[in-house]
Amino acid sequence: MDRTYYQQLAASGLRMPIGADLILHEQPDPEAALNDGQRYGQVIEQTARRFNTPLALPVMDLTLEKVAMLGLLGIPADQAPSYHFEEPPTDEAVQTAGQKWDRLPHPRYQTQMDAIRYIAEKTDLLPMGMSIGPFSLTTKLMADPIVPVYMAGKGISAEDDPEVAIVERCLAMSTEFVLHAVEAQVRAGAKAVCIAEPAGSAFYVSPIQMEEGSDIFDRYVIAPNRRIRELLDDLGADLFFHCCGQLNDGMLRRYAELDPAVLSLGSSRKLWEDAKIVPERTVLFGNLPSKRFYSDREMSREQVEAAAIELLEHMRAIGRPFILGSECDVLDVPGCHEIIMSKVDAFMQAGR
Repeated sequence: MDRTYYQQLAASGLRMPIGADLILHEQPDPEAALNDGQRYGQVIEQTARRFNTPLALPVMDLTLEKVAMLGLLGIPADQAPSYHFEEPPTDEAVQTAGQKWDRLPHPRYQTQMDAIRYIAEKTDLLPMGMSIGPFSLTTKLMADPIVPVYMAGKGISAEDDPEVAIVERCLAMSTEFVLHAVEAQVRAGAKAVCIAEPAGSAFYVSPIQMEEGSDIFDRYVIAPNRRIRELLDDLGADLFFHCCGQLNDGMLRRYAELDPAVLSLGSSRKLWEDAKIVPERTVLFGNLPSKRFYSDREMSREQVEAAAIELLEHMRAIGRPFILGSECDVLDVPGCHEIIMSKVDAFMQAGR
C-alpha cells in the first residue's frame, strides 16, 4: 500500500484504542464469536465503527501462535500454555514447526482468516492481521528465557551452553512459524499486519550489554522482524509494529530501522521526544497508559483526559501528526467494563 494513507490518517487527527477485546466481551457469547469467522469479523467491524477508525484490528491474542505451533509438535492445546522446552528442540521439531502449512494449524486460525476475508469483502475498512512477534513467542517457550538471552549477550554460544541452544532453536522455529502466519493472513486479504513484540524490551534484553557493544538485540529481536518486514514488502502489505515494553533510545532506533508504516509504543515513552528518533515516514501510535484504565485508583477519567491533552499539545507543538491511542490492547476486565470504556471515551473526546 501507499504508506501516505497512514500519514493522512494521522494528519486527520485520528484517535483510536486497540479495543476489539472490549467489543468482543459485549457479545452475548464471546467464545462463540471467536470460533465463527463471520461473527468475529463483525466484532472487528463493530470495533472500528464504535471508535470511528478505518483500521480493522483483530483482538491482540498473543497466546494463539504458541498453542498452534506446539500443536504441530503433538502437544495438546490444554497443555500448551504451560509447556516449556527443557532441552533444545530436535531437528525434526524445528522442521515440523517451520514447514509450510498444508492446512491451518489451529481452528482459531480459520476464524482469523475468515474474519479478515469478511472485512476485506464486506466492508470499506482496512483489513489487518495480527501476530505475536518471533522473540516474544520464543520467550513463551521457556520457563526462564532471561538468563540464556543474557548469556548469549555475553558471547556464549549454543555450542557452549544448552540453554542458549534452546533459546536459539526456539527463536528459529518461532520465526518461521510467524512468517507463515503473516503470509496466510495477507493471502486472506490483510493489507497490513500488526506484529506485537512486547518482549523485545529492556525486561528481556540488557541495555547495559547493548551499550557495551553486544549485538544481542539485533540478532534476537531485529533480525527476525526484519524478515517479516521483507516478507510484507514482497506481499505488498504494511507493517504495523507494536512494542509496549520498556525501551531505551537504542532499542527504539533499531525498531525505527525496520521502517514500519506505524509504530505503536508503550506509555513509558514520550512520543514527542521519540519523534526526534523515528523518521516522519513512520506514523507514531499511542501511547496512553491503558493498562491502568480498569481502576479509578490507578487512573481516573480526569487523569486520562489530562494525559491525552498533554500528548496532543506536545505533538502539535513539534508539528508531528500521530494517532492518539492506547499503549496496548485495552483488555476487558470483569466488573470493570463501564469504567474502562469511560476512560476510552475520555481520550477520544479530550480537548474537543
